[in-house]
Amino acid sequence: MSDVSYYTEEGLNKLKDELNQLKDIERPKASNAIAEARDKGDLSENAEYDAAKEAQGMLEMKISKLEAILSNARLIDESQLDLSKVLVLSKVTIKNLGNQMQLKYTLVAESEADLKSGKISVNSPIGKGLLGKKVGEIAEVVVPNGTIKFEIISIER
Repeated sequence: MSDVSYYTEEGLNKLKDELNQLKDIERPKASNAIAEARDKGDLSENAEYDAAKEAQGMLEMKISKLEAILSNARLIDESQLDLSKVLVLSKVTIKNLGNQMQLKYTLVAESEADLKSGKISVNSPIGKGLLGKKVGEIAEVVVPNGTIKFEIISIER
């Protein structure tokens, strides 16, 4: 996992907060659960102990994954964004040429994507199709049921 990911300050802080929560609160809880289960006797027939050990393993895997993501995370300086083409953190207004509907999206890192708030991942089919395009260009996006053409209407910061 040596892929560099770009984050907004808000997104990066959210990841750090989640990691701290897992390390400082969840990890001690998992250790206590194992200790309590161990105190209940024979470990070979103790399902509670097995469950607590498995939960701890999953927690450690999640912590490790977050640490790897953070080690490859880069903060984007929004003031340095090039507004001539669609990049990460661009707010882009597009028009679906099939139904003439206009949509507005902000392209973000995969972990920050939230369609309800108009944030789509740069790794999504639409995000990939829009990257590098300029105002007036047509982006052809391949989706499971065909190809959709979007015209780039505007790019903002």
